[in-house]
Amino acid sequence: MNRHPDQPLLNDAQTPALSRRATLSLLLATAWGTARAAETLTGAGSSAAAPLYRAWAAAYGKTQDVQLQYEASGSSAGLKKIRAQEVAFGASDVAPPEAELNRDQLVLVPTFVTGAVPVVNLPRIARGRLRLTGEVLAQIYLGGITRWSAPEIAALNPDLSLPDLAIRPVGRSDGSGTTWYVADYLSRISPTWKERLGTKTSLAWGEHVTGAKGSDGVVRTVQETPGAIGYVDFNYVGANSLNPVLLRNSAGEFANAGVAGFKAALRASDWALKANFHASLANLPGPGVWPITMGTFVLMPRVSDKPAETARALRFLMWALLKGDSVVEGLSFVRLPDALQASAFKALSSVVDRQGRKLGAEAFSAIAQAG
Repeated sequence: MNRHPDQPLLNDAQTPALSRRATLSLLLATAWGTARAAETLTGAGSSAAAPLYRAWAAAYGKTQDVQLQYEASGSSAGLKKIRAQEVAFGASDVAPPEAELNRDQLVLVPTFVTGAVPVVNLPRIARGRLRLTGEVLAQIYLGGITRWSAPEIAALNPDLSLPDLAIRPVGRSDGSGTTWYVADYLSRISPTWKERLGTKTSLAWGEHVTGAKGSDGVVRTVQETPGAIGYVDFNYVGANSLNPVLLRNSAGEFANAGVAGFKAALRASDWALKANFHASLANLPGPGVWPITMGTFVLMPRVSDKPAETARALRFLMWALLKGDSVVEGLSFVRLPDALQASAFKALSSVVDRQGRKLGAEAFSAIAQAG
């Protein structure tokens, strides 16, 4: 039997053959386990995107010896980690400005479209029945409307018996792309919101707003708090049996959040018309549009200091964009149209290492050849 390179020399006179074989098996298993651990792929950022990235990784892992460790730490944290190249890819629901991308030498890759949804915990109010407008939602979070029986809410819901219950707003305490999209929408609806809070990933909530970390934190807080209102990505609504709000769009309709509404917003946007991924998806015109539609992105270094890990991430992301459509649709996200996916592949293909090796082009070739 040949000795494994990492196996220590054994004294045949002192070590029984069976023990030698057991020792060699243990060493080989250890070496194999180390190789498997080396195939870990790391990512961090958007909690809204976490369900899809993890589902993509589960499907990818059936054919590749790669395991994803994804930290749903919020968009701001994802950007911080990828700037420091602490993870193979960062995930953000907000596209950094071109000047920042150039300064930090980052590649921006759009991945899919979804939506932020206000959700409530109201006794005796059936799921998906409560109507709100952007103006009322802004006043709730600004502290101007404090009870569910307020005339502004009652006027929008004449067929509902609203409880005389205090409103308990819940907002993200961490840097969040979902917060940015909600704030962007409300800034377009409410001049007061725009002046006082503006459009940011982290907002200076007043004491009347309960802070919660991550989408999971918002879900738990809303579920545990009668009278609560919060906001989460659409996929958290069904997964946690939350009560979504009907929200009036720019066409005057009280729209349901869902794939149809996200697609309608995408069609009306400069994403589709001009491939401008910095354009807002909020409060766009057209029937059926969900007014807080949001995109999400992966960010990678243009020049990688960790080429092996970057190459794994590139192969994973290219596989996901080429072959992961069923996963996207199964989770009620919206895939990018082919023309926009081409922009994503172009961005991924531009990644190189410090020696100029074309990591992105090699990854695309490997995925294409795999069929």
